[in-house]
Amino acid sequence: FLPYQRKMLRPSTQRYSVTRPLYSEDTFEDEHAKVYRKHKRLLDHFIQYFTCTSERAKNAAVSLLPIIGWMKIYSIKDWLLNDIVSGVSTGLVAVLQGLAFSLLASISTWYGLYAAFFPVIMYFFLGTSRHISVGSFPILSLMVGAVVTRLVPDEGPPANITAFEGLTKDEQRILVSASLTFLVGLFQLGMGLLQVGFIVMYLSDTLISGFTTAAAVHILVSQLKFVLGLTVPGFSGPLSIIYTLESVFTQITSTNIHDLVTSIVVMVMVLGVKEINDRFKSKLPVPIPIEVIMTVIACGVSYAFNFSENHGVDVVGKIPNTFESPIAPSLQLFQMTAVEAFPIAIVGFAVAFAVAKVYSVKHDYIIDGNQELIAFGASNIFGGAFKSLAASTALSRSAVQESTGGKTQIAGLLSAIIVLVVILGIGFLLEPLPKSLLGAVVIVNLKGMLMQVVTVPYLWKKDRPDCIVWVGTCLAAIFLGLDLGLAVGLGLELLTVVFRTQKFALASFSVFLNLLQIYEPEGVKIFRIPSPIFFANIDFFRDKLKDAVGFNPLRILRKRNKAVKKIKKMIKKGELTLTSNGLQATCSMPIEKSEEESNMEDLDKPTDYSDLPIQVNWDTELPANIRVPPVNIHSLILDFSVVSFLDISALKVTLTFDMSFAAYIIEKLRNCKFFDDEIKTSIFFLTIHDAMLFIHESHPPKTVSEKVNVTVWSLYKLDLFIQRLICSIY
Repeated sequence: FLPYQRKMLRPSTQRYSVTRPLYSEDTFEDEHAKVYRKHKRLLDHFIQYFTCTSERAKNAAVSLLPIIGWMKIYSIKDWLLNDIVSGVSTGLVAVLQGLAFSLLASISTWYGLYAAFFPVIMYFFLGTSRHISVGSFPILSLMVGAVVTRLVPDEGPPANITAFEGLTKDEQRILVSASLTFLVGLFQLGMGLLQVGFIVMYLSDTLISGFTTAAAVHILVSQLKFVLGLTVPGFSGPLSIIYTLESVFTQITSTNIHDLVTSIVVMVMVLGVKEINDRFKSKLPVPIPIEVIMTVIACGVSYAFNFSENHGVDVVGKIPNTFESPIAPSLQLFQMTAVEAFPIAIVGFAVAFAVAKVYSVKHDYIIDGNQELIAFGASNIFGGAFKSLAASTALSRSAVQESTGGKTQIAGLLSAIIVLVVILGIGFLLEPLPKSLLGAVVIVNLKGMLMQVVTVPYLWKKDRPDCIVWVGTCLAAIFLGLDLGLAVGLGLELLTVVFRTQKFALASFSVFLNLLQIYEPEGVKIFRIPSPIFFANIDFFRDKLKDAVGFNPLRILRKRNKAVKKIKKMIKKGELTLTSNGLQATCSMPIEKSEEESNMEDLDKPTDYSDLPIQVNWDTELPANIRVPPVNIHSLILDFSVVSFLDISALKVTLTFDMSFAAYIIEKLRNCKFFDDEIKTSIFFLTIHDAMLFIHESHPPKTVSEKVNVTVWSLYKLDLFIQRLICSIY
């Protein structure tokens, strides 16, 4: 399988024949020496793990405190202003979302503000993502709320727990929430220390999509009582959503018209302005903070007309202007909530890691899954001790932090300072805020999760097993509860993997042999995939492929495009001149320590080299201290001959590489828009030998300078192919 070549062979004119001896195992070993792999003993691994050197100590410190790594490259001139603007914008959104999401947890609203402060402080030092906004997350808040209402119901006595003695109902609920958050942190910290961050690989994108859609339905139903101004008791356990809807509709005639009108106006305004933000995001310096604007207006109107007393509108009420004392978690509550705490820990980390991974790819830095577990574990332990909600990240809040120019977690720290100012200084201004507005804000932010349902018809056409996982997970989570729904989804996912691995066909095998010796030709890398490719190993496949070729194609492409732009700019300014030896700098140029990331998306595209006065040779020393890592291959062969299936949400294909199925495979890929002007059907070959012959025809021995253009074009093609394959599988 050849991922990138320009030409297409014509079968009618191209022929090859292979003549070689008939090999048995013995005759083959006589001619070709067997390569033995040295396996480390358990003792060797033990010694290596506990051997301490200065380099390992330094790496361990940077790994445990990632702040050391990015603070060394922090550019005050280029980044600080962006972080300040981003921090203020994110802080305002975090205040509103903290108040709103606390309603989902069935606790007093100001405890949601704690989730936007305490966990952020800890993540600032321990987190590896520079762009996610840590704090409350609606799905986690809802899962915490289910535990809170189970142990301390709205109607009836609370659970028989010793720590509840002498506490009011609100204090009992806070104790449950804080203890559960503390336990979630312990689970996450333990998994991080045990290096089991890979566990999120077993949560496929299909399962997460179905689960989050079901969670959005639960959140929507839970907010109806605030939107309609009704008093609805909390329910937990299987079919709780049915009981909640029954209670809402039996009281529908008691709807508070002021709450309903407020909610409708807020939802219409927020949805409309968010659409404007999305459509004109390239022209707006920062997104319009419509939620904050509506909050200010609603507070003013509610205070002026005394909504609480004159119209029976439920408002936020008293917000203490100080932090409450920390509390010790209850061990008895640990025992009673452990079953719910573990899925909360997994879901919180999975969502945060997925969002962090998107931004790390976009801004070209590395995140560590195990360190993220440690960071969130420590954040939730710290937050739980101070009565905070369980923390993860909200997609909309992280989007605000990144889109407003945030470069590092200094933006997150500044957002926590904004929350601190609200808690200690101006929280009293939010006391007349109607809870119906908070409910409306929560519902509006569910749009993205609810719209995932449109993928069901597409999945049914392209990949029915994945569609069954999506629908089964969603329905189970809706009717049985989020914790049981997640377990059902994992079971369905396991069954689909078993079904696909058992449903295979015989594959044809091929070995590339030179007549005299086995070898990997210069400039060619052959990568063999020895197993099916599906959600659990696609990241491993991508990392191993990058290790095999020895470079990250996207990173090299970006560096080359930046270098070309810099060369063009210097030529235009007269800082580079053309000589018989190539381009020469007219003055010494310092090495740049920071690079502008504002046009990062443009750097992912092929650059037009035609207007350069000379061809750039990337394997030689470049002028003006421009540094670009070398690339030593011109062709990559992916051997899919033993891949029995690809688990693709957009496409379900059984790859047998038997000739009778080849046309069917290509047609399926074409129907799913895998191919276009960049990725063509001409990259497929029947055997490795066919691919090698084509490479030899396309790449005869050349000088270094003659290989330059092909390598540049191939980098773009390789990264495009890898990204498209991964996106298809997800």
